[in-house]
Amino acid sequence: MMKKNDSVCAVVEGVGSNGEGIIRHEGVTFFVPYSLPSERVRFKVLKIKGNIGYGKVEEVLTPAMCRVQPQCEVFEKCGGCCLQHLKYEEQLVHKGNVVKDALRKIGGLNVEVPCAVASDFPYGYRNKLQLPIGVDKDGNNVIGFYAERSHRIIPVDSCEIHPKWAETLIATLKRYMAETGVSGYDEERKTGVLRHIVAREIGGKFIFTLVCAKRKVKGVERLITMLQENFADFTLYLNFNDKDTNVIFGKEFSLVYGDGFFEAEEQGIRYEAGPVTFLQVNENVREKLYQAALKTVVETGDEVVVDAYSGGGLLTAMIAKKSKRVYGIELEQEASDCADKLKAKNGLTNMTNICGYVEERLPFVLNREKSEKLRLILDPPRAGIARSVLKALLQSGIPRLTIISCNPATLARDLGVLTGSLKENEKGELIKNPVYTENGLDGYYQIERIQPYDMFPQTKHVETLVCLVRKA
Repeated sequence: MMKKNDSVCAVVEGVGSNGEGIIRHEGVTFFVPYSLPSERVRFKVLKIKGNIGYGKVEEVLTPAMCRVQPQCEVFEKCGGCCLQHLKYEEQLVHKGNVVKDALRKIGGLNVEVPCAVASDFPYGYRNKLQLPIGVDKDGNNVIGFYAERSHRIIPVDSCEIHPKWAETLIATLKRYMAETGVSGYDEERKTGVLRHIVAREIGGKFIFTLVCAKRKVKGVERLITMLQENFADFTLYLNFNDKDTNVIFGKEFSLVYGDGFFEAEEQGIRYEAGPVTFLQVNENVREKLYQAALKTVVETGDEVVVDAYSGGGLLTAMIAKKSKRVYGIELEQEASDCADKLKAKNGLTNMTNICGYVEERLPFVLNREKSEKLRLILDPPRAGIARSVLKALLQSGIPRLTIISCNPATLARDLGVLTGSLKENEKGELIKNPVYTENGLDGYYQIERIQPYDMFPQTKHVETLVCLVRKA
């Protein structure tokens, strides 16, 4: 009988959705991070509960052909990248399988899913950086990334999936804290000042936001001077957040340097973004994804399109240039304001931006626009599409839907509702629908096309584009 702390030698059979190796041994399915299929490994048993166990690799006895040397010095310590040890081409195959497995297990859908579309830049691709700032057990300031499933900060000087500017920013912030004596935030004692640094690059310009547990921070002018030495064009915010929460930003932003917003251009669209405006973090893959998404909602140019969860309006504007008219629905006021400015900058009179919850605003648009040429594109947060929105879509009669999802699990759930492979029981819980067949159900949607995109190389995350058509 196996128990905690035992060492076990076994062969890895597969890889899970979080990038961990799957090993079946003596009736227990173990999840062992940083191991790969076909490898023989020795692992330490960390936990067994029923027929599920968790382990930690002690030694790779027989490496897989697809194993490569990770580039990052804190790989296996930092909770960010979990696939750097897997050859990039195999990462693309794996992410396609993750989406396929989620659709089958969660949504009850047997759909063929291709491998993910590659990023031209597997490293150094991120245009956004967010780092926690705290103190170590000895009270020293530390800047880095959280370890997996914890708030223990792993100190870093750079990050392989971020460009060189991230290393410069980290060094600048460390020097500022050392010179001024400003301390990192201690989550246990609720002491200290600096909680996070968040940075976004937009066309070679930078928006920096220092998240603080106090409204006043000493030496801010010195920080500005240091940043000026290394960054030609930037703006700096202070954000006040004294809440005991996992949410990075508080509600109060204070602009201390620069214009606060920056303008950039993509595919002929001039747009503006601020500290909380949503933009995809990988510009290379974003362009591929948006071009594909455009083709799904605009064919002849006389379509009326609703862009739900529209962010700062970049995709909405691209649609506006090719369609009859478009509506963008976005909850975040700053992003909606940016979308209004984008509309004005680009002279898009056929673009209407609506600020509010999609579940509250979408019915208004659906009642207003009743046409066979009505199309809907949804790019929801990780939590997926609200159940009320899904029900409204099923009642709407919209002939074609497009979904952009960053979470295979919630995507599978939402597709299950839209296709009819899942139904609600009397308790409101989603269960497999016994009458659903692979030919689909009348009045529901069928999946016409599904394509993952590797928006986040080296990590477990994947973006997926899905096109659906209504079955009459």
